[in-house]
Amino acid sequence: MKHTYHIQGMTCNGCRNHVEQTLSKVEGVTDASVNLEKEEATIEMESHISIETFQKALKQDGGSYSIHKSGEHYHDDDSASAKPKKAKPEGKGTGTFYCPMHCEGDKTYDKPGDCPVCGMDLVEEQNLSATTTTEQWTCPMHPEIVKDEPGSCPICGMDLVPMEPDLSAEEKSYNKLIKKFWIAVAFTLPIFLIAMSEMIPNNPLYDVMEQKWWNWIQFGLSIPVVFYATWMFFERAYRSIKTWNLNMFTLIGIGAGVAWLFSVFGMLFPDFFPEQFKTESGAVHVYFEAATVILTLVLMGQVLEARAHSKTNSAVKELLKLAPNKAVRVVDGNEEEVSIDQIEKGDILRVKPGDKIPVDGKIIEGETTVDESMISGEPIPVNKYVNDKVSSGTINGNQSFLMEAEKVGSDTLLSQIIHMVNDASRSRAPIQKLADTVSGYFVLVVVIIAVITFIVWAIWGPEPAYVYALVNAIAVLIIACPCALGLATPMSVMVGVGKGAQNGVLIKNAEALEKMDKVDTLIVDKTGTITEGKPTVEKVGSFDESRFRESEILHLIASLNSSSEHPLAEATVKYGKEQKVEISKTENFSAVTGKGVEGTVDGKKLDLGNAKMMEYANAKLSPEMETEAQSFQKQGKTVSYLSIDGEVSGYVVIGDKIKETSAKAIKELQDKGIEVIMLTGDNHDTAQAVASKLNLADFKAGMLPENKLDEVKKLQEQGHVVAMAGDGINDAPALAKSDVGIAMGTGTDVAIESAMITLVKGDLHGIVKARNLSHKVMRNIKQNLFFAMIYNTLGVPIAAGVLFPFFGILLSPMIAALAMSFSSVSVIANALRLRTESIN
Repeated sequence: MKHTYHIQGMTCNGCRNHVEQTLSKVEGVTDASVNLEKEEATIEMESHISIETFQKALKQDGGSYSIHKSGEHYHDDDSASAKPKKAKPEGKGTGTFYCPMHCEGDKTYDKPGDCPVCGMDLVEEQNLSATTTTEQWTCPMHPEIVKDEPGSCPICGMDLVPMEPDLSAEEKSYNKLIKKFWIAVAFTLPIFLIAMSEMIPNNPLYDVMEQKWWNWIQFGLSIPVVFYATWMFFERAYRSIKTWNLNMFTLIGIGAGVAWLFSVFGMLFPDFFPEQFKTESGAVHVYFEAATVILTLVLMGQVLEARAHSKTNSAVKELLKLAPNKAVRVVDGNEEEVSIDQIEKGDILRVKPGDKIPVDGKIIEGETTVDESMISGEPIPVNKYVNDKVSSGTINGNQSFLMEAEKVGSDTLLSQIIHMVNDASRSRAPIQKLADTVSGYFVLVVVIIAVITFIVWAIWGPEPAYVYALVNAIAVLIIACPCALGLATPMSVMVGVGKGAQNGVLIKNAEALEKMDKVDTLIVDKTGTITEGKPTVEKVGSFDESRFRESEILHLIASLNSSSEHPLAEATVKYGKEQKVEISKTENFSAVTGKGVEGTVDGKKLDLGNAKMMEYANAKLSPEMETEAQSFQKQGKTVSYLSIDGEVSGYVVIGDKIKETSAKAIKELQDKGIEVIMLTGDNHDTAQAVASKLNLADFKAGMLPENKLDEVKKLQEQGHVVAMAGDGINDAPALAKSDVGIAMGTGTDVAIESAMITLVKGDLHGIVKARNLSHKVMRNIKQNLFFAMIYNTLGVPIAAGVLFPFFGILLSPMIAALAMSFSSVSVIANALRLRTESIN
């Protein structure tokens, strides 16, 4: 019999495999297959098995998943998988954690710890509700007193002080690791010095006491390192073997663990070993320094990773800074300051000049200009009137207005962008780390070889057979110690990242270098990426050269605009100063909202603005004037007319200039076989004008953040490896979702933190450098893996004793450790070669 059921509670392939195994174990089931996308299980059975039997099996397994008849719809709160809503935890975080390697896709966890698959420390997610709490005050003598504003304690009268925010989980994890690291260093350093002193002729330490007593001192010093500072590595190694998710921690645990246990055993039972494994004093050579140095170096790597992981959520943290903590609510004509959490849909809010808009809504009274660059990426402020929509996090201009709250909390546009960045950041990386893949097979092969070595020597080896068997098996494990394998990738990455930084290319992680080498499609934003990203004067013209020359028109426009705070006005004043025109005093200046400005300069009545401003000033535009202006407007540029004493006499064209290096960089990328696509939030005419200048065949205009994200997803589904270059918050979700996000250093912090690569100079030629760098680094990593493995590959058979029957040669653990050191030296030397490579 075959039945199909609905499964609830699955979030990843790990869940799918778990449900499949649980259902397969039910007595009478011949086959069970689970489809994650359809949330269905197809079960074959010898005879009918009731659904209650399967429900009981899943419930006994932990109750995380539930099974229902196909076609029946169950709400989350009806199913066994429904989890009670947990209260928001104390501190700055959300209480939601995920694996930075995304081993189980978008699966999250309720508490900090290690990833059950790769062993990495879990990272805490950030969201809006976790950080918009207002500052609270408490009494230093009576901590139970907590108030929302400063004052005095009602019990003792002391001044209240601001409450210290709780440390986030990532900060606690870093502080814990750094403490363990310094403890490990403090105990490992003397062990290393004692061990290295053996290389000094007539070792002066042996004048103080015999070598065997120094071995005991090394043993004592190693205990805090092994059993406190780095014990977590052995726990992770044990877990990786238990779950059969073999990884780098498996190798570290076995390699360092065997070296330490071998040393303890040799120190306690020296007579157990043949003479060739002893020093002149009769003591067995110990490897406490090898074990502790390896463990301490790995711990240092974990400390650096913890510091790097604190930046994993930085994109969201930068977004969170846009959200204000408080707002001014108007109730019955009275204004009151309230926390952002207290705002409800329908509330009337006053937004003062320069304030951030607290929630999404519409203007019900007043007019203003709003800087929406953090949402749209476009640099020019937008005029807003009654009934116009405004978004949370955008910045009000220099006029006050009243607005009605329409979307609050998680419904606001800012919250949705944060949500998109979170989801895109947590999505599974398509490429597995090369070193982890190698080590996954390598550790299994090495352990099998060590076991075979022990068996062969125990059965056919000379007496004492078991001693030879144990020593040779240990030699196999020691020569396979993963020090060089662990260094292979980070050393190349470290040097590569330094090389990139010297050339203005900042690399966020090794994954960026790995993927950049395979990119075949590049998506670029227009504003701030291809273009300068700020308004600049492109042309000043005169409609009547006989009366007013262009220099005179510029003088009047710059003088009039010197009294305005509008960004377009600032652009004209800056241009005027660059052209060294004289700025005259303006009288009777006033701004006409949505139209332009007016005033008197040098005795002339001036009006400057759009066509509506000319109507307002009763200055008539001729068809020829409108035609000339439209030729610029079709290119997406802003044209302002200048009326002098009631007659339209000149104009100024303001646009966003294409960066000088953009065309050359795009051509180089196209020559490398990379398809370049431009996506912009700007209008179609502007986009078309820019695309034609750059010979871009593919572009799309009017793109919102979610449109750019969808475009990236679509290209990835078609099998493309996609890089995205942008500079605004509107680019952040697409930057996070793309295989390689590239941010302009001249852009917003959010874009930079969302991206894997940042171009310091905001120069597209940096993408060419990044591509060259990634190719050379990946080639170097593969060379390093070869060096890391070659000594092991050649040394493991020798350590196993294949040369003993022919030449009587055995590889002692000391020689094995030396081979391991040579492989590390080779890896480091090869990685340092990257410093001399050219990436231009």
